[in-house]
Amino acid sequence: MDRERLILLHHCRGAGWKAIQSFLAFDPELKAVFQLSKKELIERFRMSHQSSNDFLEDIRKLSYRSIEQTYRKHNIKIHTYFDSHYPLPLRHIFDSPWVLYSKGNTEALSAPLAISVVGTRNPTEGGLKSLNKVLMPLLEKGWVTVSGLAAGIDTHAHELTLTQSGSTIAVLGSGIGHIYPKANTDLAQRITRKGLLLSEYPYDLPPRKWQFPQRNRIISGLTRGTLVVEARERSGSLITADQAMEQGREVFAVPGSILDECAAGTNRLIQQGAKLVMEAEDILSELSLIY
Repeated sequence: MDRERLILLHHCRGAGWKAIQSFLAFDPELKAVFQLSKKELIERFRMSHQSSNDFLEDIRKLSYRSIEQTYRKHNIKIHTYFDSHYPLPLRHIFDSPWVLYSKGNTEALSAPLAISVVGTRNPTEGGLKSLNKVLMPLLEKGWVTVSGLAAGIDTHAHELTLTQSGSTIAVLGSGIGHIYPKANTDLAQRITRKGLLLSEYPYDLPPRKWQFPQRNRIISGLTRGTLVVEARERSGSLITADQAMEQGREVFAVPGSILDECAAGTNRLIQQGAKLVMEAEDILSELSLIY
């Protein structure tokens, strides 16, 4: 498999995860893919007319050299599924990203101790205090945190890690050239000094609503356990928790009052088998055998 051809394909519109999977099954060397006609793309690979038009336009005008120059200019590393430095935990999930882009300290990807943290964008004071109580002992032991740079619990987890001079990974739902939310642009810059920005989307791809649930599988897939702090009944955090369970990872949930809407999702997770967490030891005892 030629990694340069894979990276180029990854920048073509119409070449989503399933399309690339089909291309690799059809042609593991990714040579014949560049000779496909519109008819073949539609009939063999089930692309729509618009997607096939976009794909053919991009594959003709893009070059690997120009793509590489963009990432080199912005100090961004490229990891393909076939590289030796691809994050090992992600190799063991069903839909591993074909290509990842990272900026910062890539050693964070191979940290022996790591925990994913997700939660509401509008946390209560009690939720933030609960996160501090559970997370601080882990940070003091050198654990890496993984979250999504969203407002609320995500932001607090990243910030708390940085205040302890720890390493944190922010998994983006957009290309690294489009930090979202914009209010976290400074936080993203600070994360790159010791931690890492990570995305499966090309540099210039802006945030789109459907990309955030997709990126959540990376948040959960990078670690052996996901901590959920305050989540409503319908929440992106619950999507991450569901994906963690599907990946065979542990899910930890901080309980809350049955009268609090922010606790409805986490309490439901506990009903469904997530481990109830009141202190860091609850996580350490569960993951000690794994780590």
